[in-house]
Amino acid sequence: MATLLTDAELQTRLANLPDWTRDGDAISRTVELPSFPDAIEFVRRVGEAAEEANHHPDIDIRWRKVTLTLSTHSEGGLTEADVSMARQIDLLTSDR
Repeated sequence: MATLLTDAELQTRLANLPDWTRDGDAISRTVELPSFPDAIEFVRRVGEAAEEANHHPDIDIRWRKVTLTLSTHSEGGLTEADVSMARQIDLLTSDR
């Protein structure tokens, strides 16, 4: 069972994740890729990382823009798993 982050804990973690914003009980980020095939490849790589972590973001693909939203649904909010997955996604973004 994961522990929900307090508002202060989340604020501290988001300071190190500048591309992510809080939206209620979730955090999200939009990434713009050079082309639609690049967006699909990025989503594939995120999917592999999510499977490995057993923590899956909600993903919305709009042509070259991919919006990723993280929340620990089973806990009803944000946990360290969301922050960890956001960091992993940031690494994948910097690899492109």
